[in-house]
Amino acid sequence: MFKALRFFGWPLLTGILIALLVILRFPQWVGLPSQDVNLQQAPQSASVIQGPVSYADAVAIAAPAVANLYTTKAVNKGAHPLFEDPQFRRFFGDNLPKQRRWESSLGSAVIMSPEGYLLTNNHVTAGADQIVVALKDGRETLARVIGSDPETDLAVLKIDLKNVPAITIGRSDGIRTGDVALAIGNPFGVGQTVTMGIISATGRNQLGLNTYEDFIQTDAAINPGNSGGALVDANGNLTGINTAIFSKSGGSQGIGFAIPTKLALEVMKSIIEHGQVIRGWLGIEVQPMTEELAESFGIKDRPGIVVAGVFQGGPAQKAGLQLSDVILSINGEPAGDGRKSMNQVARTKPGDRIAIQVMRQGKEITLSAEVGLRPPPAPAPVKKEEK
Repeated sequence: MFKALRFFGWPLLTGILIALLVILRFPQWVGLPSQDVNLQQAPQSASVIQGPVSYADAVAIAAPAVANLYTTKAVNKGAHPLFEDPQFRRFFGDNLPKQRRWESSLGSAVIMSPEGYLLTNNHVTAGADQIVVALKDGRETLARVIGSDPETDLAVLKIDLKNVPAITIGRSDGIRTGDVALAIGNPFGVGQTVTMGIISATGRNQLGLNTYEDFIQTDAAINPGNSGGALVDANGNLTGINTAIFSKSGGSQGIGFAIPTKLALEVMKSIIEHGQVIRGWLGIEVQPMTEELAESFGIKDRPGIVVAGVFQGGPAQKAGLQLSDVILSINGEPAGDGRKSMNQVARTKPGDRIAIQVMRQGKEITLSAEVGLRPPPAPAPVKKEEK
């Protein structure tokens, strides 16, 4: 018996194991349902995504229109620490000699037209006594400031040179997240440099950088000195003006921001034509709608912003807007984002009328307001020079 089991046992066990493997590998052979997972396979023809191996052509188109900026400004400084001593001042008074030192900074600018108009950042040129523009072809010249707009951090410069290369303007509203982005500028003053990345996001706002924000975010390296330089697409067309980075160290960490060309062109044209940026204004302060406020106002699942302040004599007060009114829409556009609504009003021509849908004490009303001219921002205080 033992010999028979020993003789037949191993072949039997082997057969059972083979049968189990066949059932697991090919369940349809024995009528069991298949456990295959449906996976989406890429076609063989799409194994390689066709694209440019080099962006040298795009750089060759755009780079000549990006200039390096070198600015200087005079800063008064006490001649010696002894002059700050109270006992010393008792005898000599405040009429003490001052030393003047020069502070220099660097940046970039984009040549926007053959007439010599350039765009850069306001923070690059603000307070500068002298601005030197260095072109890629080796020419250098002084620039004058035509106007600036601190609320978007843009400034328009003018140079008097012949045959200046102008950038080709692209459509910033046509770019998409994932598009190639090339940043051209003068980082750390080492000379014109090009870095590559992608468009990380569009429409960034509420960053606390400017009053009006609609930034393009990119991971193309942007460092000090790149401010005012060009952000271009894979064809060398301008899509933005590089303006800021998010960094804890001061260097690039893959989060840079550029002002889109659509906004930059609006600012530039207004400054050239009017000497300032013409913006619409209602004269109100708003705050976002929170869940608690929505519940207290009896508003559910509807966008809106709350009027937190009304300027005396402003367009909003004349139209009848009141504190705690909830603005639901402006000219039919939902008002769920205060920044977007402010930009919408700013782009409205002063003197035009807009319809404002408001919720007040549980009732919806529509007000008509004549848009006013936004007052210029108050200038930063400037210390008088001591003689």
